[in-house]
Amino acid sequence: MPCTTILVGKNASNDCSTMIARTDDGHFDVKKLVVVEPKDQPKTYRSVISHVEVPLPEAPLRYTACPSVNRTHGIWAATGINAANVGMTATETISTNPRVLAADPLVVYQKAKKRGEKDVPGGIGEEDIVVLVLPYIRTAREGVLRLGALLEQYGTYESNGIAFNDENEVWWMETVGGHHWLARRVPDDRCVIAPNQFAMDGFDLADALGEGKDHLCSADLKEFIDRNHLDRNQNGVFDPRAVFGSRRDLDHIYNTPRAWFMGRYLCPLSHRWDGPDAEFGPESDNIPWSLVPDRKVSVEDVKYLLSSHYQGTDYDPYIHRDTGKRGMYRSIGINRTGVAALCQIRSHVPDPIKGLEWVCFGPTTFDALLPVYPNVPKMPAYLSRVTEDVSTDNFYWASRLLGVLADPHFAAAAQPMERYEAAIMARGRQLVLEYDRKMAETGDFSLTAAANEALCSMAREETQKVLNTLVQIASEKMKNGYDRADN
Repeated sequence: MPCTTILVGKNASNDCSTMIARTDDGHFDVKKLVVVEPKDQPKTYRSVISHVEVPLPEAPLRYTACPSVNRTHGIWAATGINAANVGMTATETISTNPRVLAADPLVVYQKAKKRGEKDVPGGIGEEDIVVLVLPYIRTAREGVLRLGALLEQYGTYESNGIAFNDENEVWWMETVGGHHWLARRVPDDRCVIAPNQFAMDGFDLADALGEGKDHLCSADLKEFIDRNHLDRNQNGVFDPRAVFGSRRDLDHIYNTPRAWFMGRYLCPLSHRWDGPDAEFGPESDNIPWSLVPDRKVSVEDVKYLLSSHYQGTDYDPYIHRDTGKRGMYRSIGINRTGVAALCQIRSHVPDPIKGLEWVCFGPTTFDALLPVYPNVPKMPAYLSRVTEDVSTDNFYWASRLLGVLADPHFAAAAQPMERYEAAIMARGRQLVLEYDRKMAETGDFSLTAAANEALCSMAREETQKVLNTLVQIASEKMKNGYDRADN
């Protein structure tokens, strides 16, 4: 799916937590947040899209997921945190090139053409990956290794980036062709920005094929590169983005501008992003994969970036003046987002409450990010009881309605929406602080369920208030409004 990913190392964050976040930009996919208990995890996984069957290990862990409500095309679990406090988000669709696909073709499902012949299963993909990996790992590194083994065995039918985090580490993994892969540990003091392109711009093959401290890859990756003449290793530097990625005109409209805006926000002082002397512009192909932010990064910063629409620039689709650049680049916050989720693993609280999962449904520009504790037997109905029918009884559809009402009346709606997002964030943080203290003092970690109910009750209250406001704004601005004195 065309998504946007942000990763934050523990020393780059304001509270020494690790964070992985992504917008899941499907085609208006109806999403919910659920808990999957071990008894509900299948013994054999069957993919809807590729028809591949994968036997699964015993003793899965409990985990959260953001599946599609309509299962016609599969689960699409998107993201979650498991009982071992490991977070995962999958996947960021990335770009590649014909050289790679010729050397290692994608594994695509082939339906039998004649009676008596058997279908040929495809590989695994975004539909499958969270379910196949997250219940079976206890560290971020284990996530890379398990998924790597699955890719080598079954292959994949698409090019993807996947992120994992635990209390200490964040790992970013990218697929190469049908069966190959590589992964890097995000340096603790850095943030990674990944907008639908092959992202890694540097890689230590010697470490990956040796100690594997900060780099991992499929065992034959170097042979694969050499055998297919993919890299001449110019200047002694291996650049995976140049070798495995793309460099297309459409990238400059759809992908690189998002990296530019995120880098511009994270590093406004240490790099030049604007003007004739800019180091990087919206169409630059060399925007770094990772950056040391000029100040420590908070959850609020990540939400701002995942909601962004080039505000403060001539590219903002909502500005009144038209300089000829308005809306020319694909925004990060777009209309068709199903869910944006941030997996935060904290280090200053007891193990049972280290994880916080922050969720935002619908178009992120207009919706709020709500924290919940993932270590619970089930999620509140406000997050989990979602159908395909529009309703204000759940956070998904209420959030979608906010976007529909606010978008046509952006100038009038911007201030109440800003207040709404701030209220959810502030009141949400207050409740987390309150319940963190209660659970740390009493040792009663079953209070996570009560905390989530309180958080959802608060979100429902704030969402109803802003819905009332937006309906009034939209009503007043309807085109068929007339007074007797109108001429």
